[in-house]
Amino acid sequence: MVKQSGKHLVENSKGLFITDLDGTLLNDRRQIGVDDATALQRMRRQGVQVALATGRSAYSLERLINTLEPAGALPDLPFDYVIFSTGAGIMDYPRRRILRNLGLDGGDVLKIVSLLENLRLDYMIHKKIPETAHFLYAQHTADNPDFLRRLDIYKDFGVPVSAAGLAGFGEATEVLCIVPEVGGHAVAARLLEICKEFSVIKATSPLDGKSLWIEIFASGVSKSQAARWLADLLGLDRQQVCGVGNDYNDEDLLHWAGQSFVVANSPPSLRKGFPIVAANTHGGVAEAAARWLGW
Repeated sequence: MVKQSGKHLVENSKGLFITDLDGTLLNDRRQIGVDDATALQRMRRQGVQVALATGRSAYSLERLINTLEPAGALPDLPFDYVIFSTGAGIMDYPRRRILRNLGLDGGDVLKIVSLLENLRLDYMIHKKIPETAHFLYAQHTADNPDFLRRLDIYKDFGVPVSAAGLAGFGEATEVLCIVPEVGGHAVAARLLEICKEFSVIKATSPLDGKSLWIEIFASGVSKSQAARWLADLLGLDRQQVCGVGNDYNDEDLLHWAGQSFVVANSPPSLRKGFPIVAANTHGGVAEAAARWLGW
């Protein structure tokens, strides 16, 4: 069902604009386009709060930010809040003060690991915020290039799973499974079935653009729940929220927000359900802002 546009917000009224990052705000060169950055800045001048909602951890986000222009200038990015780790954490910006932090307890981690070991899946267990960069990992399949690529990117932080390591690991932000494209959606469906007490969210790999990343979080973790919490903090209702995304892990946010858009490079299933704006390479976020606010 396609969501219809609501009433345009008038100039200087409050609202909350939430955009995904990879594949939505970032173009294919992993930069923020001029039109999109200008639109975010214009909204903030008009009193609209701007939030980034990303599957990246705070550490991964900061690594990316240091490659943007101007390099390392966190305060210059046009955000008021960041929803990170798919909603497990929320920070204000640019102070990077953690406002919300949800994690798995040690017993949850052991339960999830037991299930994944039985399925012989490749997975990474990330420590609780703010130490999310550190993780334990296990590889059971012989051919999983995307898993190996991510392991190489964070080689300074990963340690193979062991009984001793699990015993002393404690709380976690998430357990991440990386599965090849072929059969990936079936694996995600299976994990949704057997992990009902947790939040299971799938996304297309930001590395090869084909593999599936299936994240297992504490119950209640999602971009939509984080957006709801943030809107409550700001005294806004969902009709004052606009969401923009491009992938499966944005879908719950897009359904929750009062107005939603997907960029043209989204999967067909998302393009069928929401109004479409230009691709991430052609200012889709700027177009969404303009259509929402009636510029």
